[in-house]
Amino acid sequence: MIKSLSVSSEGSLPPPEDDADSVCSDELLGSQSRRWLADLMKGSDALLESSDVGRDGLFVDHHFPLGDLEMQPGVKWKRPQELTSTPQFIVDGATRLDVRQGKLNDCWLLSAIASLSVHRYLLKKVMPLEQSFQDGYNGCFSFRFWQYGQWEEVKIDDLLPTQDDQLIYLSSPERQEFWSSLLEKAYAKLKGGYRALDMGFPHEAMVDMTGGVAEVLKISSLPRNLPAFLKQLLAKGALINCANCQGPLEQRDELGIMYRHAYSLTAVEEVQTAHGSEDLVRLLNPWGNTEWEGPWSDLKGPEWRTVSMEEQKRLDRVRREDGEFWMLTSDFRQHFESMEVCHLTNALSKPGSSVRPWCCVMHHGNWVPNATAGGSAHGGLFWQNPQYYFTLSEVDRGEADSLHQTCSFVLALMQKHQRRRGVNLAIALHIYPAHPKNTYLSSEDLRVLRPVLRCPSYSTRREVVLRGSLPPGRYIIISSTAEANQQGAFLLRVLTERGNAATPAHKPPMDSLPFTERSFPHEDALPSLKSVKQLFRKHCHKGLCKPVHLHNLLTDALQGGVLDGSEKNLALEHCKSLVVLVDSQGSARLNWSDFQSLWDKIRRWTDIFLIFDKNKTKHLEYQEVAPALKKAGIVVDDLIMQLVGLRYTEPDMTISYPGFLYLLIKLESMTHKFQAYDMVGMGSITLSYRQWLHMTMYN
Repeated sequence: MIKSLSVSSEGSLPPPEDDADSVCSDELLGSQSRRWLADLMKGSDALLESSDVGRDGLFVDHHFPLGDLEMQPGVKWKRPQELTSTPQFIVDGATRLDVRQGKLNDCWLLSAIASLSVHRYLLKKVMPLEQSFQDGYNGCFSFRFWQYGQWEEVKIDDLLPTQDDQLIYLSSPERQEFWSSLLEKAYAKLKGGYRALDMGFPHEAMVDMTGGVAEVLKISSLPRNLPAFLKQLLAKGALINCANCQGPLEQRDELGIMYRHAYSLTAVEEVQTAHGSEDLVRLLNPWGNTEWEGPWSDLKGPEWRTVSMEEQKRLDRVRREDGEFWMLTSDFRQHFESMEVCHLTNALSKPGSSVRPWCCVMHHGNWVPNATAGGSAHGGLFWQNPQYYFTLSEVDRGEADSLHQTCSFVLALMQKHQRRRGVNLAIALHIYPAHPKNTYLSSEDLRVLRPVLRCPSYSTRREVVLRGSLPPGRYIIISSTAEANQQGAFLLRVLTERGNAATPAHKPPMDSLPFTERSFPHEDALPSLKSVKQLFRKHCHKGLCKPVHLHNLLTDALQGGVLDGSEKNLALEHCKSLVVLVDSQGSARLNWSDFQSLWDKIRRWTDIFLIFDKNKTKHLEYQEVAPALKKAGIVVDDLIMQLVGLRYTEPDMTISYPGFLYLLIKLESMTHKFQAYDMVGMGSITLSYRQWLHMTMYN
């Protein structure tokens, strides 16, 4: 059921403070007051480009999603030069101490930012460090985040929400420094606004900012030699966050550790004291205060008196309440419950570093109903799921002469875009021994085989991680959902030591298999990704795809396949909607990254269309539409289906292939936007008049 929507005309604009402000005050109205109006003008490129510049000649991001807190009376959007006479992007280097939490419950994000700042080469991937408020300044700042296997650029203006000339969200203790505030804003734009950052998982933020693989561990189950285990993780470049999840939200225990609050673990050291050595861990509270008050605390720990000044300098100890502190590893095990580890890969390694991160291979795949969505291992269709041939030959270092040689690896299965659709699939990974002669497993093979390693259960998390070691040999990885015939796209990442690999399993020729095992029906209807890339270059000017370009591209793409002729039903209006509903930058144009996301949707939805077009008319009968939508993960009631019949069907009450794509992109996008506003899952939302116009007119 699509959730209900309540619309409010209250608070459409904040009241002007005086006549001067009511004329045209960027400080009062900021990007809020003009964004919806600019969206109404999207039909003209000239108007679009001019609307990106304010009266002061500086860039204004009209498409930043706004939340309730930023629209309250007294909140004003201001640029850094309005808050200080000498704004700086970075002051004395971007460090872990530049992160101070504001009015959002986003310590999960801040702990990831703090961990990132420890590694300058990683930070440079996320934000160009040469950006400034001086040379070439135009009010625009750029950041990059990892999304499903590729880095996406996010551009924002530097208007930040303030109250009484103080930033209300993340800030730096240095009043002139703004890199962390702008990074938080860029990430908020990626996720749907500041409100989308209110509560979350540190490991997801670390993945988005590094492209690494994150797993969640229980500290109580970690090896007895905890310092060695932690050092091993840090030596491979891992980023580590931890928390105590047992008490009330962000209340402190008796020694100052906050419950359900994310800390960054940034170092493990053996410290020499006058009485011997001790194993300490260094932690950072992103709040910038409220530290550990037990043994080895910054201000109350007498233990530091037994450590020489040279040793303290080696540890880079800072004796002040800045959120950073040291504690014994035994106290760490006692006062923290969970640990989130982000494993880095060879693509993220620092040039010239002695650190040896994992080698990574990525595979993009799809679960297609009645084709490659076989469900769990307990069902009879499990063999239909995507399979990957996994060879392990390089044993772990130090085990070459061992009788029990093993090869370590990390598998990560990430479901794509599910939260945008309001659907979280339950997913899992299984590893089986390979067939002696084949690189895939048949239904007969799986009836007698048992997995050598598997996820303990199906999980609705964005990504499930399976870490382990197996003897050298040949294996099969199977990715699956808990239920059969569920629609979804995924990314499988295989992390191994250099020399081991995983490749898609080669199944028998399609003609020898029943229809239900034919993986991708769209292959008979659409050109390959390589051919589509050539069409993109042919039709799209300067690497940007406008609606008219998309219309020409799809017209070419549909000719010659099983959907040949469907291009006659393709209208420019369809392409306008496809563009604006996928466009990540709000520019009514798609770059190659955005187009790939759209093409991935088109391929998946084409599979569904071809399966439900049982009489092969290149149209869906009205009664076939609701089941087809359900296979795409969208369930609607009778009233919505009546509206679909009135709005999206042809005169004969059928839906053409282009119309089906148009309908799905509309439903998916509007459901996603509803979810962005309904953060707590109440099933209803309140919109201002401006928000309502912005949502309906542009989308």
